[in-house]
Amino acid sequence: MNNTFKLIDADTVTDLKAFLQRAKRLDPDGLVRLRAFGSILAAYVAPIFAGSLMDSGPTILGLRTCELAETAEVDAVVPISAVLDRLARVINEDFIDLTVEMPASQRAVWAGISPPRQGWAQVGIINETRLTKIARDGIDEVANSLPESVGGPIAARIRGEIWGRGIDLETKVPTGAAFAAAGLGFLTENEEVGLYEAEGWVRLSSEHGHVLAKASTKF
Repeated sequence: MNNTFKLIDADTVTDLKAFLQRAKRLDPDGLVRLRAFGSILAAYVAPIFAGSLMDSGPTILGLRTCELAETAEVDAVVPISAVLDRLARVINEDFIDLTVEMPASQRAVWAGISPPRQGWAQVGIINETRLTKIARDGIDEVANSLPESVGGPIAARIRGEIWGRGIDLETKVPTGAAFAAAGLGFLTENEEVGLYEAEGWVRLSSEHGHVLAKASTKF
C-alpha cells in the first residue's frame, strides 16, 4: 500500500477539501476511509453510524470520488481533520506538488461494513425537494425528541430510531440517507437523484456524490 497519493489538479484538491469540511461539520471527530486501487480515489465518510456491529441503529455512508494523477494503492481509515490539514498545506504551496501524505490509520466500526461494489440496479428517482424536506423534518424531530437532560445511549437510540426509519415502503431508503445527502452537499436544487439497489443495500446517487445504506426495515 502507498502512504501517499497525488491528486490530478487544483480543482480536485478544492473539491475533496469541501467534501471533507462538510463531513467534519456533521461529525467533528469523524474519520474518512480513503481507498484507491488505480487512478480513482474513493473517500467514504459516515455521518450516521451504529456504535458497534451488534447495534441495530443505521449506518449511513457518504462517498465522493476523485481522480488521481498517478495510480496508487491506498486503503486506510484516517481522521478527517488530519487530511484537511494536509490538503491545506498543498494549497498553501500554490499547487506546486499535489501529493498528499497519508495520516496514521485508525480503527472505525463502520469501516467494516462494506457495501457491494457491483450489481447495482437503478430502481427509481427521488426529487431533491423531497429529500431536502425529509432531512429538515428529521432534524426537527431529533431536536424535539431530545430534551437537554438526555444523553449517551438514550440519545443515540432516539437518533437511531429516527434516522433508521424508512421514508416509505417502496424505496426502503432510511431517513438518514436524505440527511446525509443534504448535509454533505450532494443535492442540487430540483435535481432528480437516482435510486439504486443491490444485495439489501440502497444508494442515492446525484451529480455530486453517493449515499449508501442498508435498506430500511422500519417504517
